[in-house]
Amino acid sequence: MKRRRFLQAIAAAPAAAAPLAAQQTAQRAPAPGNPPAGGAPPGAGPGRGGGFRGGQEVRLLETTEVDLTADPAAPTFFTADQFAALQALGKLLQPPMDGHPGSEEAGAPEFLDFLIGVSPADRQALYREGLDALNGQSKKKYKKLFAGLDATQADAIVRPLLVVIPWSEDLPKDPLRHFIAQAHRDFRTATQNSREWAGSAASRGRRGGRGFGGGAGLYWLPIDPVVRA
Repeated sequence: MKRRRFLQAIAAAPAAAAPLAAQQTAQRAPAPGNPPAGGAPPGAGPGRGGGFRGGQEVRLLETTEVDLTADPAAPTFFTADQFAALQALGKLLQPPMDGHPGSEEAGAPEFLDFLIGVSPADRQALYREGLDALNGQSKKKYKKLFAGLDATQADAIVRPLLVVIPWSEDLPKDPLRHFIAQAHRDFRTATQNSREWAGSAASRGRRGGRGFGGGAGLYWLPIDPVVRA
C-alpha cells in the first residue's frame, strides 16, 4: 500500500513542476516594449530617435542651428536707436587696426546686445542710459542721432568723456563717463576674443605679442583711457 502511494507521488511530480517553471520564466522575461536588462533587444541600436544604455532608453535631443532661430544682426535687448548708437560707438572706440578686425567686423555690438541683455539690472541701466545720453547730446548739438554723426562730430562728443583712470576698477563717478569707460573695456574684450580676431592674418603671423590674441596689444595704445599705474 505504501509502495503504491510512493509511485503515484513520483508520477505526479513533473506535472506539478511545470507550472512552477513557467512562473519563473515569466518573471525573468522583460515586459513587452522594454529592453532586456543586459542591453538592447535584438536588432535594436541607437539611432536618430534614441538608443539604449544600461537597460534604459535614452532619447536624443533634436538640435537647431542658432542662425536658424534668430537674426544675429537684429538687436534683442536694446532699442533700434540704442543699438545703432552702440554700433557707432564701437567703430569709434575699437576700429580696425594693425591688421586686426575692429568692433564691427568682429560682431562685438551684437555680442554686447546679448551680454547686456542677460546682465544684472544696474549694468543694463548703465548701457541704456548711456546710449540714450549719447543720442540726446547728438540731437542737441547736431540735430541728429549719434549713429548719424560723421567721425569728426562723434569724436567731438566722445573725446571729452574719455578720462584717465589710474586704477582699472576705479571708474568715473559721472554716469556718462562711467558708461564710456565700461563700454570701451567691453568692446575691446569682445573684439579681441572674437573668432574674427583669432583668425586674422595679424594674429596668425605674430605670436606671443601683448594683449588678447597675441597681437597688437591694444591695452597700451594711446586711444585707451586706462593708463598704466
